[in-house]
Amino acid sequence: MSAWHSARLVGRREQSRTGRTLLFDVPGWPGHLAGQHVDVRLSADDGYRAVRSYSLAAPARGTGIELGVQTVPGGEVSPYLAHELPVGAEVEVRGPLGGWFVWRPGQEDPVLLVAGGCGIVPLMAMVRSHRLEGSRAPMRLVYSVRDPGQVWYREELTTGAGAAASRILYTRQAPPGSSRPPGHIGAGDLLPPEGAGRLPVLCFVCGPTGFVEHAAGLLSAAGHAPDRIRTERFG
Repeated sequence: MSAWHSARLVGRREQSRTGRTLLFDVPGWPGHLAGQHVDVRLSADDGYRAVRSYSLAAPARGTGIELGVQTVPGGEVSPYLAHELPVGAEVEVRGPLGGWFVWRPGQEDPVLLVAGGCGIVPLMAMVRSHRLEGSRAPMRLVYSVRDPGQVWYREELTTGAGAAASRILYTRQAPPGSSRPPGHIGAGDLLPPEGAGRLPVLCFVCGPTGFVEHAAGLLSAAGHAPDRIRTERFG
């Protein structure tokens, strides 16, 4: 079991109406792989403790880690982390956790990333790791959100190389000028990354349970082998 580490909040960034990026400094952090997560533990003065899991949103950079936190209405932990935890305050983190839903820089398989809502967080770590390592493995991101106000990492995904390798789909309200009308993700949206050719594609799907089941079903129906479809779900 991984040890608990003291983590100091050093920054917070807004990502969407309900999502925040939290930056922590974690002395002694052992590093992690894209797709892994951590447990975060909060302790109250009366001794009460609460633990929640959050995905790592960026490759390992020394002692710094980046978490994505989606506010859950009425939640016990997420609203406090997202909005109230003071910069400079400390929590505890345990990790890195998870070894199946990960992408390693040395992998050469073409990769299709499919995200629903805040399920983009661990997949963004893969996108960033791919870019940081200069990987030549073909990679494509398909990102489904309800409306423009729910897009995380907008600038990274809509400018430069990010725009060329990703596609944002809207299920309820699309922005003006969008070439695709609002609607749920379909088989035609899940094309292999450019340059994949006939090579088997490694698929990563993350999001709410219903979204993951639907997307994984589409990928299976398209001929992707079950052991090439890796899923992570929440809710």
